[in-house]
Amino acid sequence: MDITAAQLAHLLNGTLEGLPEACVRQPARIEEAGEGDLAFLDNPRYEAFAYTTKATVLLVNKSFQPTQPIQATLIRVDDVRSSLAFLLEKFNDILNPNGAAPQVAEQALVHPEATVGPKTSVGAFTVVEAGAVLGEHCTIYPQVYIGRNVRIGNHCKLFPGVRIHQNCVIGDNCILHANAVIGADGFGFAPQEDNSWKKVPHVGNVVLENNVEIGANACIDRAALGSTILHDGVKIDNLVHIAHNVEVGRNSVMAAQVGVAGSTKIGENVQLGGQTGVSGHLFIADGTRVQAQSGIASSVKEPNQALFGAPAIDYNDYVRAYVVFKNLPELQRKVRALEKKIKELEP
Repeated sequence: MDITAAQLAHLLNGTLEGLPEACVRQPARIEEAGEGDLAFLDNPRYEAFAYTTKATVLLVNKSFQPTQPIQATLIRVDDVRSSLAFLLEKFNDILNPNGAAPQVAEQALVHPEATVGPKTSVGAFTVVEAGAVLGEHCTIYPQVYIGRNVRIGNHCKLFPGVRIHQNCVIGDNCILHANAVIGADGFGFAPQEDNSWKKVPHVGNVVLENNVEIGANACIDRAALGSTILHDGVKIDNLVHIAHNVEVGRNSVMAAQVGVAGSTKIGENVQLGGQTGVSGHLFIADGTRVQAQSGIASSVKEPNQALFGAPAIDYNDYVRAYVVFKNLPELQRKVRALEKKIKELEP
């Protein structure tokens, strides 16, 4: 796609500094961009690249104040990240057009008692079981499994290998990436007198509300009874596991390899960094932010806290404590040396 800086500035409601006729073809990272590329700067740590980049157009925040000359044409916007997301969506639509008419592939197996909505595509080797209902304008890629009585809303995308088990509900505008599993049994076993384990059936379901995105190879387990629920706007990264009967509040996000144990209730706008572990039957207050590789072993009742560590404590407390405990070996040597000197001075 060829587009001028003036056209970009108009699209983004931004302020142009430089050549209005400067033309770009594609987005690129600021440190790798070349002539004809659009780059962006939203992290101060990358500012040095703004003065060396070969990009033709550079997207920056309105507050950015350069300290050196910049060769690229600048477009200043209120929020670089939001503007970039908007542009990348446009580029993606052009690079991956949905020009072909929606259709059910000949190799797909759609049960006669299933319903496929208007303008919905079903790819080859996909299986849609009896009673399933697929909404309008959905794209179901090849090799997807949709179980009995599943409900899928409008404008959803299911990438190859997605599995949705029986009775689960998917809202509108949801995206499920490759090999995500929605509605597998939860991890429930009852100990027996002979030290064996008896499986506890899970007869509930999973409910994904509107605008939910699930990463590749993520697993959302069905409830033992009732529903495992991800509310509107939840975003889940790759390789995340959410156990049975968990409830995740609106607009919460989880990075890769997060694990949430059963029956935990996570509030709205919660952010869990990669590899965070959350124990079961807890409550996590709205706005909680947890640093990567932390462990949440007890409920977080006060909203908008930043936590770090295992078990997690206040973020700033952990950082201050880390300065101390990483130096403990050296402090121990000093204490022993002082003790030795004190003994030498004793009468």
